[in-house]
Amino acid sequence: MSGHVLLVRLAAPLQAWGVASRFSHRDTHPRPTKSAVIGLCAAALGRNRTEPVDDLAALTFGVRADHPGTPVRDYHTVGAGHFPLRPRDLITDHRRAAALAKSMESAEGAEFGHHELARWYGAPKKITQDPVSGTLVSAELARSAMITERWYLSDAAFVAALHHPDRALLEDVAYALEHPKRLLWLGRKSCPPSGTLAAEILPGTITEAFTAKRLLPDLPANDSAGRRTSAWIQVPSGTRGALQINDQPVSFAPGRRTHATRWETRTRITIAPTATEWDIIP
Repeated sequence: MSGHVLLVRLAAPLQAWGVASRFSHRDTHPRPTKSAVIGLCAAALGRNRTEPVDDLAALTFGVRADHPGTPVRDYHTVGAGHFPLRPRDLITDHRRAAALAKSMESAEGAEFGHHELARWYGAPKKITQDPVSGTLVSAELARSAMITERWYLSDAAFVAALHHPDRALLEDVAYALEHPKRLLWLGRKSCPPSGTLAAEILPGTITEAFTAKRLLPDLPANDSAGRRTSAWIQVPSGTRGALQINDQPVSFAPGRRTHATRWETRTRITIAPTATEWDIIP
């Protein structure tokens, strides 16, 4: 398959590549997903979520695991206990707003909407004083704790590959990754990338690019035969031995984010002993 390959370095203390995250449980895939990497490129180019990403989604994707990293769990408890009443609570918490509106209706015979409530600093009934801090709190509206579980990959380093016949498109993406128009992160906002992202653009296939380039100077070949690692490369549908993965981006628009199915094969890559570190995109 002729064309050109842009290598993208994805390394950071923490990464998170969610595939089935729901509400209180946020998982991470063991490697970067195509959807996330395409979203990273779209953000670097300054595209809005509502803009089409057909040109980027058409890129053939691959990822090489140089440092698979270690899964770590971040256990969260949010809320619980009694909280001081603030003006913003009357707007953001419908229970407190309703309680205040009810008390004001009975007192003044008037109805109040949320906009009117914003001008008042009131409180629902059953106000008590916190015995420790002395702060006034609402006893009847104590919030229950929300428990969340978030998974990350710690100390992982990957090389993503984007293949396309049009070198100009890859050059635009490479430049944008080093001069991004929007903030970039590796899966979640708490995971900013470390170091350079874009490498040089190489002619040939993803496998050839993976073989020819090392990620970091501290990853030497194990021996004269070269250093072996795993890689996952997108292939045409129906390819023998390929597996389906549901991370082909269709749209990032809020409320209608959709993904399609693509195919990929896992292979063992031998990084040649003569492999060079990549040249940085200026």
